[in-house]
Amino acid sequence: MPDSALLHDRRARAGLLLLAGLTGLALLAPLVAGADPAAQGDVVATRFLAPLAHGPDGHFHLLGTDRFGRDVWARLVHGARVSLLTGFLATAIAVGIGLVVGTVAGVWRGPLGRGLMAATDFALALPRVVLLLLLAALWPPSGVLVVLVLGLTGWMSIARLVYGEAVGLMARPFVLAARSLGARRLRLAFRHLVPSLWTPVTVAAALGVGNAITLEAGLSYLGLGVQPPAPSWGGMIASGRDTLVNAPWVALAPGLALVLTVVACTLLGDALRDHLAGHPD
Repeated sequence: MPDSALLHDRRARAGLLLLAGLTGLALLAPLVAGADPAAQGDVVATRFLAPLAHGPDGHFHLLGTDRFGRDVWARLVHGARVSLLTGFLATAIAVGIGLVVGTVAGVWRGPLGRGLMAATDFALALPRVVLLLLLAALWPPSGVLVVLVLGLTGWMSIARLVYGEAVGLMARPFVLAARSLGARRLRLAFRHLVPSLWTPVTVAAALGVGNAITLEAGLSYLGLGVQPPAPSWGGMIASGRDTLVNAPWVALAPGLALVLTVVACTLLGDALRDHLAGHPD
């Protein structure tokens, strides 16, 4: 489906604009933040400054400050780097593993395929949140660990999706014709199946980014993600949960950013699903 046709969908435009804005802020964080996200001045004089307030040093705080006098806007923008990068990298790992496992199981339907699907179903039956907490608790928390854990626990549904599509494609006339001409299964997988699988995989990836960002925020909220004083949306929400009455902006700002990111990914994923399937609204 041409890009121009996709951009006529209001959901796609809204999702792309939101993601582009958040990505732009993340990439330009040193330029647009206006302050060091970990900088602490006179805590007594600068803690819990309201949004649009000026500190004792004359510095303007767009979204106010937290309990340590740190600029919430600066931490929000730098935290976008952590959340978006984690979401994209974790989804890329999950898609890569799921695509390989699902394709191999769909093309090689013998003991190898059955074994791969059995392992996939077993891993899919495990509660992902419990598995995430277990793996994150076994090693010191870090951004790299969060990416690996999310990627290595998110491939099963994609593998199952790809497997179902691959099995259907293997019965299509163009694949049967290629097999009758002597095409090997490896050639069938890379030449015929993988290009035809991009539609469901792209949609799953778009939706998976939002899910990965939410899970990263949850791990950071529990203290198992990026560690302070490095900013992350989940950590910011956790630090502001006790001040919702007297300083609600500390938790509301990253919470709103998280909601907007997930909504953007959902809107884009829905639009991609309809347009790549040839059924635009």
